[in-house]
Amino acid sequence: MAAPGLIHRSNPGGESQSAEKGERLLNGCVPLSHQVAGHMYGKDKVGILQHPDGTVLKQLQPPPRGPRELNFYSMVFSPDCTNSHLLDLQMLLPKYFGTWSPPGSTNDLYLKLEDITRKFNKPCIMDIKIGQKSYDPFASAEKIQQQVSKYPLMEEIGFLVLGMRVYNVLSDSYETQNQHYGRSLTKETVKEGVSKFFHNGARLRNDAVSECIRKVQNILQWFEFQENYHFYASSLLFVYEGSSLHTTKRLIDGTVVEKRAVPKGQFTDGECNNNIPMFSSVRNGETEEAVEKDMAEICALQRKPCSKRHHSQVSQEGESTDQGTLRSLNDLSHEHLNGNLVSKLENIHCHIPTDPKEGPQVDVRMIDFAHVFPSNGKDEGYIYGLKSLISVLQSILHD
Repeated sequence: MAAPGLIHRSNPGGESQSAEKGERLLNGCVPLSHQVAGHMYGKDKVGILQHPDGTVLKQLQPPPRGPRELNFYSMVFSPDCTNSHLLDLQMLLPKYFGTWSPPGSTNDLYLKLEDITRKFNKPCIMDIKIGQKSYDPFASAEKIQQQVSKYPLMEEIGFLVLGMRVYNVLSDSYETQNQHYGRSLTKETVKEGVSKFFHNGARLRNDAVSECIRKVQNILQWFEFQENYHFYASSLLFVYEGSSLHTTKRLIDGTVVEKRAVPKGQFTDGECNNNIPMFSSVRNGETEEAVEKDMAEICALQRKPCSKRHHSQVSQEGESTDQGTLRSLNDLSHEHLNGNLVSKLENIHCHIPTDPKEGPQVDVRMIDFAHVFPSNGKDEGYIYGLKSLISVLQSILHD
């Protein structure tokens, strides 16, 4: 049976043949389910697939774009590379594992790349094209006009949101936006448009915003010190963990509370991210003696049991810190789990303390290199776009 989305509608007699051909061609690969921008498999001749080993396959574009991107990856990840700038750049790109072709189709070439999202349980993804120009120096007048007409504000704003996919913790579903959403953003609305990516339906993920700023600043630092390449129509891929350590529940009275979930790396079931099963063992943690029967019953009432592997506490919703909001276990033990207490529990959430040194799970990488050219100076257009984006992100964080 062919993977979903691979059978294109055609005449009844040719549909099964098309499915069989697709199955043989893909050789166990499936379309990348969480792709938010670019050429989509099934809609375009080229598209991104996911290999059974968890890597992603980007089909090589027609010349000169495809060979140019292949040469760029090969140069940056060459085993013989000694250029300090390129060695630093390796950390800012998805890892490159060479090329791949389906058996019997050696001319059908794919770039084999690291799947940045694979380590995430509920990946929130945004693709932003960076720079003041989305066309390269060799583009025809027609091509230039075409690109400028798509987003006339590119030169002023310096970046364009190509798409996003955001996990909503309230509905346990994803909300997506395509390139038309990004093109609708103006100088006045771009901050609000980008901030949508960081809102999980219950709150703004300021922790993810802050970490994204730090990572984009690292990329800016690389560009400030390199003068050998100019990047056009290249993007930044943003990913953060949507479920993180929080899940959120809407209570009977409409109050929204957050509840701590199992930290990353401790999923007990076969969580599946983009068709690749992700299994990990549960670590046996220490349980403090203070966690007694009352706490277990409180968590049970919330229909989200607190982990027995960690110390569980109860705090009033709306307080900014744990200290001063914790109700003592002794007080709780004198109350009975009756109707009166149930009503009081509507504003209480369970949580698992986390390592304060461990920040949010966030990744930002540079992608799309079909329009990278040698230069003799700084890439001012790309630098402008990075600074503009950082300014927008900082504004979101501070507001």
